[in-house]
Amino acid sequence: MVWEGAECFVAGTGYTGEDGVEIHVPGERAVALWRAILALGVTPAGLGARDTLRLEAGLVLHGHELGPGITSLQAGLDWVVRFDKGDFRGREVLDAERRRGVARLLRGLAVEGRRPPRAGYRVLIDGAAIGEVTSGNFSPVLGHGIALAFLPPGLETGTKVVIDARGNTLDAEVVDLPFVGKHA
Repeated sequence: MVWEGAECFVAGTGYTGEDGVEIHVPGERAVALWRAILALGVTPAGLGARDTLRLEAGLVLHGHELGPGITSLQAGLDWVVRFDKGDFRGREVLDAERRRGVARLLRGLAVEGRRPPRAGYRVLIDGAAIGEVTSGNFSPVLGHGIALAFLPPGLETGTKVVIDARGNTLDAEVVDLPFVGKHA
């Protein structure tokens, strides 16, 4: 699209799990576009709001739930891999992981209370570490803390766990994703 003579790209990637678009505009036109959007009465939201929406939707973030050392199978994204399309980079590793089963699987954790779990906090059962939080925050929609964590694949929904929050404990439960459905 063209806005005031500048070529722009608009994409609805669903990155936050909500309806909306991302606008790519030449840097020298960004301030003018931003001011025009604000003049329409749009209320800006920061990166914290974007990350909370992403987390409530159970969407992965590169470097946290996907990236080096984390496969699409572990992140629960096997549905995006076309195993029927022939050879592709990483196929051998994914095929081997499919045959033996994943050692860990991305799961949701609902935390009792308002305290948000944070990335890097250990997840425990009976005092033994079973996984680690990759992303966590307070969910304004749900009114309690939520987190994504890599956990053993056989752990059932409803399993009670404890999150070690730098020496303090947070009681949590394994839950299905997404935490919040679209248009909740």
